[in-house]
Amino acid sequence: RARHSGRDDLRRPAKQQEQQQQQQQQQRGEGAAAARASPEAGTMQHCCEAKIGPSVLDCDMAELAKEVHRVLDAGADYVHLDVMDGHFVPNISFGPYVIQCLRKHVPDVPFDCHMMTSEPEKWVEGIAKAQGNEPGLTTYTFHLEATEPRGKTQEVIDMCRKCDLRVGLTISPDTPVEDLLKYADQIDLALIMTVYPGKGGQSFMDDMMSKVRTLREQYPDLDIEVDGGVKPATVDAAAEAGANLIVSGSGVYKAKDMAESISVMRRSVEKLGQGKADDELSPMRSDAK
Repeated sequence: RARHSGRDDLRRPAKQQEQQQQQQQQQRGEGAAAARASPEAGTMQHCCEAKIGPSVLDCDMAELAKEVHRVLDAGADYVHLDVMDGHFVPNISFGPYVIQCLRKHVPDVPFDCHMMTSEPEKWVEGIAKAQGNEPGLTTYTFHLEATEPRGKTQEVIDMCRKCDLRVGLTISPDTPVEDLLKYADQIDLALIMTVYPGKGGQSFMDDMMSKVRTLREQYPDLDIEVDGGVKPATVDAAAEAGANLIVSGSGVYKAKDMAESISVMRRSVEKLGQGKADDELSPMRSDAK
């Protein structure tokens, strides 16, 4: 029913993740050289699979489970869940309990929980209860700005591993990518915010792509995600920079044709990020079909 191919990387158990990280470190020198050797100047090519994760903030929240099934039917690979606590960002969205309830309706779909919270260490165990059918199905993506000043970053990473959660680390536009790089060997996903978190009405920040390029050059096998103002009209810049995980809210939920929008963004990553020829790209889809 829904498109499930390409989700394996988002559901690896913690032990398998650690083994793969060790292999990646051994191969990084060779991989980085390959990433730099792109046929088009300025394009960071890689072998990471293109995945599209709609953000539910733009859906009808009163019909959350149905809205998630709707994007999965349209071809989404995973679901991006923005948790806002009213402190780290001004808005309040939902918390672990809502995610636990949602998990009952979609037990085998990867969740990327974007924790826009002041104390992310408080919510690890609650999110872990929404793990799903198997360990490694849920990613706990927290803000470096919330933990690093308090010396808590390593603690949260270790808590996630203990709970069999995939580890995601994100930085806001004003935070240098170098601050994230020192933890890059320990994480499964790096999220580069392309808007300021928790503020509406912002446009995609193209100047954040230098951070994506830096990460992709040094970590060719890392899942690199972008979030904020990404839609078919802006996705090419992210794809060229090396992002392979695309979060899009209004670009999917407000699109006239949801399946087509997801297809366009996936094909952009495949063509510009992976260097695939036109006849190798995923087929276009439409809500009408």
